[in-house]
Amino acid sequence: MTDKASPSSEEKHTIRMQKLKEKVDARVDAATEERGILIVITGNGKGKSTSGFGTVTRAVGHGLKAGVAQFIKGTWDSGERNLLEKNGVVFHVMNTGFTWNTQDKTQDIEAATKVWAETKKMLADETIDLVLLDELTYMLSYKYLDLDEVIEAIVNRPVNQHVIVTGRACHRSLLELADTVSEVQPTKHAFNAGIKAQKGIDW
Repeated sequence: MTDKASPSSEEKHTIRMQKLKEKVDARVDAATEERGILIVITGNGKGKSTSGFGTVTRAVGHGLKAGVAQFIKGTWDSGERNLLEKNGVVFHVMNTGFTWNTQDKTQDIEAATKVWAETKKMLADETIDLVLLDELTYMLSYKYLDLDEVIEAIVNRPVNQHVIVTGRACHRSLLELADTVSEVQPTKHAFNAGIKAQKGIDW
């Protein structure tokens, strides 16, 4: 009488993958709710805005309507804006650049308030499927915008509208409200090695 042969490595792999598939399928079957979600992309690493714009591009590629409110940045030529505006994405941009460049709090608050006024319209528009609030977290950290007003607008948006918030040091109230939170951490950054920001890669 001989012992039954042990499973080969290929057979073991197949068994593991089948078990994994069963777990994933069960989670997919359990996810039945359909509504707009709030995504926060925060942390000190590079790629938060890039990720947000990547999702906007994906949405537009599927025929969804998207809008962008861009805080802090705005003085550089934007590759994302050059592409997405041609595909129907509306942009509202502060156009003041980074706060350490302007060094003018009054001007920055005025610019942020104007963009926020347009943002509220997007957050109330049922025809817009996705709104990207790029670098919004800074506006709350610097108290350029009222936190309660921002939270209220996001909470009361159309039920199927998705919102993405990007920026460092996201306020805990937004983190608690969010459905998905991703934190980008800096392991290495080319700028720290003396390599300048480059067109098509960094903006």
